[in-house]
Amino acid sequence: MTSTAPETQRGQDAGDPLGEQPTSWQRRLRRFGHVPRPETSLRDRLDPPWTRPGRQVWSVLAIPPHVADRLVRWSAWGGPLLVTLVAGLLRFWRLDQPNAVIFDETYYAKDAWALVNQGYEGSWPKDVDKLILKDPSSVPIPTDPGYVVHPPVGKWIIGFGEQLFGFTPFGWRFMVAVLGTISVLLLCRIGRRLFRSTFLGCLAGLLLALDGLHFVMSRTALLDLIVMFFVLAAFGCLVVDRDRSRRRLADALPVDEEGVLRPDARIAETLRLGWRPWRLGAGVMLGLAFATKWNGLYVLAAFGLMTVLWDVGARRTAGAARPYMAVLRRDLVPAFFSTVPVAIVTYIVSWTGWIVTDKGYYRNWAATEGKGSSWSWLPDWLRSLWHYETQVYDFHVGLTSGHTYESNPWSWLVLGRPVSYFYEEQAGCKESSTGKCATEVLAIGTPLLWWLACFALAYVVWRWLFRRDWRAGAIACGVAAGWVPWFFYQERTIFLFYAVVFVPFLCLAVTMLLGAIVGPAAGTGARADLGLTSKDPTGERRRTLGAIAAGVLVLLIIWNFIYFWPLYTGTSIPEDLWRDRMWLDTWV
Repeated sequence: MTSTAPETQRGQDAGDPLGEQPTSWQRRLRRFGHVPRPETSLRDRLDPPWTRPGRQVWSVLAIPPHVADRLVRWSAWGGPLLVTLVAGLLRFWRLDQPNAVIFDETYYAKDAWALVNQGYEGSWPKDVDKLILKDPSSVPIPTDPGYVVHPPVGKWIIGFGEQLFGFTPFGWRFMVAVLGTISVLLLCRIGRRLFRSTFLGCLAGLLLALDGLHFVMSRTALLDLIVMFFVLAAFGCLVVDRDRSRRRLADALPVDEEGVLRPDARIAETLRLGWRPWRLGAGVMLGLAFATKWNGLYVLAAFGLMTVLWDVGARRTAGAARPYMAVLRRDLVPAFFSTVPVAIVTYIVSWTGWIVTDKGYYRNWAATEGKGSSWSWLPDWLRSLWHYETQVYDFHVGLTSGHTYESNPWSWLVLGRPVSYFYEEQAGCKESSTGKCATEVLAIGTPLLWWLACFALAYVVWRWLFRRDWRAGAIACGVAAGWVPWFFYQERTIFLFYAVVFVPFLCLAVTMLLGAIVGPAAGTGARADLGLTSKDPTGERRRTLGAIAAGVLVLLIIWNFIYFWPLYTGTSIPEDLWRDRMWLDTWV
């Protein structure tokens, strides 16, 4: 974790407004911890360097420098792949257990099977789940259309696993487990790019691999983890796009006779950043998220605003006197068309099966009930799809019927009311004082990780507001995009497992907090840690204590995941041990 990033270069960033005397508001904010941004070189501000482990680590391990360099290069992918391997082994272990249709799998597994076989969802008879588990080949796919309230992408993905491994629990959970595993790899690489540290990136991925909610959702055929995957992929695309566009700006700026990069207002305000395929990729990913569940639409709006503000910050750093006007002229229209229309087109294409089969629910509405409408000049399939969407919206906003496991979003971060996906009691359990054993799959985050994330989010918000750290702002945006919209529907029946969409950002927040606890190596640049002072006055002793504290927290999280393992995997345990794990009354 020790870094050998270059020393802070003072006085080189000519034209930097932060190098002037602090304004009155800056002086007032200092009482809350606000400090001016460290005066690093302009190139490092636009294109920050990557941190590298210090020589002390290799000398302690008796590793020669040339071998150490190879290990550092290898670790950029080797470290994330190793963490992903661990995550995959955990998620695929006994994936077919419990051998049951658990919670909302009763909807999505069957809808997916119908979708991949006939192009539209069917109306399944009640109590067919037991027949499917006993002999799926004996259960015919209903040809009558079924009324479904979620777009088809997630069900196409679940159905692909069913095509590979059959209409079985392993089959309908397979692709969700694949995406859950790959999301750990994505977070490792995203965290590495955010923090410029392979170690911190792998730590973020490890935390995601050991989060109970993400783990359970990776082993259950529900749609929310699929939404999370596409949201995380879109975020990663935007982070890469940010790096590339800022590097383009840096390469276009002039260099003085001393070789120092200088800001230039004309270039910063007029330079066109050209083709940005990563932002286009983000538009596709956000469209796929929206085409899995509609809450992806809120993420599209939040991430669209975020990427535009990143462009403002880049042009301001490059020397633009009016960065907002420059972005309005040069970047806003391309940013809009590479995200919003792309996402909408992706959404419409996802309904291809419903469109071409001509047998889906409401598919012929325009030619029957909707005949004679003033919009009849539009294609019938488009008007029928629009009518279907309006009916689904009315269903969602009117869904207020009570449920045993519903919860208010205010309680999500403290895991106030988890969701029991599966529960069975077995009599004759000699290990239990009650004579019973319990088997449960409980959708709950790793408690110590989530409770630490509450403090981490406070730190992230503080760092964003008073240290103006863009990484903290990006993490806060990811959490807010997945969490805040549910506060507008508090009267609706909603569940804790919806929070899986922003779990990766909670892990990034905890990683940021742990990195700050460890602190920078003595004498390293401010970029070496998470923006702390360039020379820590307490030296290596403070860093050692910080590393011990952070290490203890990570070990406690690992222990906590292991402790709740039986509740994540549906492992039968004595009822006494099951009750020991019900830390809060609301978990029962």
